[in-house]
Amino acid sequence: MSAKTLMIQGTTSDAGKTTLVAALCRIYTKQGFKVAPFKPQNMALNSAVTPCGGEIGRAQAVQAQAANVELSVDFNPILLKPQSDKNAQVIIHGKVFSSMDAQDYHDYKTIAKNAVFESHQRLEENYQRIIVEGAGSPAEINLRAGDIANMGFAEQADCPVIIIADIDKGGVFAHLVGTLELLSKTEQARVVGFVINRFRGDIKLLESGLTWLEERTNKPVLGVIPYIHGLHIAAEDAVSVNQQVKKAKLKVIVPVTPRMSNHNDFDALGVHDEIDFQFIYASELKSTELPAADLIILAGSKNSRADLEFLKAQGWDKQIQKHLRYGGKVFGICGGYQMLGQTIADPHGIEGDVGETTGLKLLPMSTILTANKTLENQQAILTLAGESIDVKGYEIHLGETQHLSPLTPLLSINGEEQGAISDDQQIAGCYLHGVFDQAKAIDALALWCEVSLEKSQDLDVIQEQAIEKLADVCQQHMDLPKIEQILQQWRNS
Repeated sequence: MSAKTLMIQGTTSDAGKTTLVAALCRIYTKQGFKVAPFKPQNMALNSAVTPCGGEIGRAQAVQAQAANVELSVDFNPILLKPQSDKNAQVIIHGKVFSSMDAQDYHDYKTIAKNAVFESHQRLEENYQRIIVEGAGSPAEINLRAGDIANMGFAEQADCPVIIIADIDKGGVFAHLVGTLELLSKTEQARVVGFVINRFRGDIKLLESGLTWLEERTNKPVLGVIPYIHGLHIAAEDAVSVNQQVKKAKLKVIVPVTPRMSNHNDFDALGVHDEIDFQFIYASELKSTELPAADLIILAGSKNSRADLEFLKAQGWDKQIQKHLRYGGKVFGICGGYQMLGQTIADPHGIEGDVGETTGLKLLPMSTILTANKTLENQQAILTLAGESIDVKGYEIHLGETQHLSPLTPLLSINGEEQGAISDDQQIAGCYLHGVFDQAKAIDALALWCEVSLEKSQDLDVIQEQAIEKLADVCQQHMDLPKIEQILQQWRNS
């Protein structure tokens, strides 16, 4: 099988690399190619579990959906999950390798590179198209030494590179020309063209700029992708902008903590026509009070104890108590579930300093963090608001949670009771990520909050519609024949 590798790099983070890779995966899949997404190194707190029990970036899971292929740890061989401003958990081929600070990992990159190219070689043996996503920008001078995420990979893999820039941010020509200028001569030579993303307005007003760019760089503009309104596709790590819903039946808020993880748990809630969903940032509040809501959800966390202390420092623990006194509901997922208990102990310094943190004391349970990470895809039965529903999801967590007195279980997984719901039916939580990706689970959650919804959709359906729309737009606005010509002629390989 003769594989062709194409790499998409960006002038900045959030330039559109993830979505362009997803679009190309779907386009080439429809053309009959067997396609693999690939991100050599990913730094993200949103992750997914592969069938073999490995962990990869959530963006690669969406790209795999676009390519209609089963998840593989080879799609994202190096995953970095920040635990603090200076320290990250290093995951290699889906499994936790170590926790390192930035300097230690920088020194380790030469070894990590081996894992990257082992994965790429396996993909070359089993796929016809490999669409690679870079990380951040290739022009980050301080990160160039030992680079495996951008041009360092492209140079060793000897693949062509397309650079994408977001015109909506402003300064698109400076971004593109400046990025190109900061590359070495050999790196510049493998840049085969540019894509401009999120363009609004009349393309005729942009044409003089495109002509100048092509003449200035001697590189073609391979596409100008318009701004796509209402595109609901999972973000790699950035939290989506809050969307206000005027006629919502249900108000849901999620307080944002510094190490919040897997916020994609709320994607289906965030786009629901009948749900007013908001991420709440401490810096944006005009007072210390959380806004009134029917439901507060505590999200997952890469550092549960530190995020719990942050939550308390904002006074949100007292606000949650007030919310409950007024009859509101509270739901915790993964790290947020751990926070609902009496204590979270870290006797071995797995996530930070050795010690124990007092929880919110909303459920009679305690958690001890352990070195072994649970990584499993699960089928479960969710019992909520008198409904028993078949759901699927995944577990990614450190630690074991013990109930200190009998609690009503929220889930049944392979006959085992998991999660909990309080006797007064106001507080619930579990370790299962993705539980609210299913329409029936969203409806049950709303009924628990004494609201009836009518327009719920499975996240897979929403995601599939977004991928199709994205691929259609890119097919219309990109020079795909030119890109194919480049792939066929590249090094005559």
